[in-house]
Amino acid sequence: MKLKLKGSSSTVELNDASFGVAYNEPLVHQVVTAYLAGARQGTKAQKNRSEKRGGGTKPWRQKGTGRARAGTIRSPIWTGGGRTFAARPRDYDQKVNRKMYRGAMRAMLSELVRQDRLLLLDGFGVSAPKTKELKTKLEQLEVSNVLIVVEGFDENLALAARNLVNVDVLEADSVDPVSLVGHDNVLMTVAAAKQLEQRLG
Repeated sequence: MKLKLKGSSSTVELNDASFGVAYNEPLVHQVVTAYLAGARQGTKAQKNRSEKRGGGTKPWRQKGTGRARAGTIRSPIWTGGGRTFAARPRDYDQKVNRKMYRGAMRAMLSELVRQDRLLLLDGFGVSAPKTKELKTKLEQLEVSNVLIVVEGFDENLALAARNLVNVDVLEADSVDPVSLVGHDNVLMTVAAAKQLEQRLG
């Protein structure tokens, strides 16, 4: 597959196995959902009646008071009592096989190519950590909500992008399904695209 570089007449050859496969919506949905679920902490916890402090003695005798029977002041129907169905810490992780993950990534990248939302450049960066410079470059490319994928960590680019809304910078090794679906466009260097090819190969 040959893709034209943004703002240039030259093209670059990309592997059809990574950038030219059919879109599998159920697979993409499952992988994205699992990725988001794995980010949940699941540390919520509440106390049931046995974990509440106090309530060791019967509040009043069983019969003769005219009041309802009660065995403990830590009953769920009492103020300060335990929770009936107390929440417990839980793990939200969902199993995703390596083959499924790679298949979903390939499908997403291929769909970006088909929709002309993947913009390839020979290189991309800023001379200084200046947000204004990066914003000007993105305006020239006519993109706003964009994920910038580079081959290696660029401190100037990371510092310039962190104050822009809907603009994120990732290395090719750190691209994930949620970042791909969370932006309208993906701006990628040729070297980063080649790294993704190897990663998904």
